[in-house]
Parts: sequence; C-alpha cells; structure tokens
Amino acid sequence: MPIFSYVCKDCNKEFDLFLQARDAEDKLVCVKCGSKNIQRVFSSFSIGSGSSSGNDSQNSSCPTGTCPF
Repeated sequence: MPIFSYVCKDCNKEFDLFLQARDAEDKLVCVKCGSKNIQRVFSSFSIGSGSSSGNDSQNSSCPTGTCPF
C-alpha cells in the first residue's frame, strides 16, 4: 500500500497517509484540523544499508544484525 505525504494549507500540519487505489483524494482531510485544503507533497524515503560483513548490528538497519539483506 503506498504512503503519501500531505500538508494542510490551513494549519501547516504535515502528515502521511496509507492509501489504497480506490481511496479518493477529494475525501481526504487534515488529521489535525479537519480541513479539506490539503496538498500532496514530495515524500522521500531511505533504504538502510548493512555492513559489508552483514554482522555489524551497530551500523546496520537490522536491529538484530541477522537480517538477510
């Protein structure tokens, strides 16, 4: 399910929503003030990288250090 980021043009609240294809954006409202005056904004993402040995949990995005990635 895609994640979309929005900003409310009335209260400036930024928030993310999980949307399915059938969800109509015209029915979306601000999670803080309830305004329909919202705009979708660019959302960046990051992918963590593990160490070269795959065992260094200190620098890995895997909390146990045993993830297969």
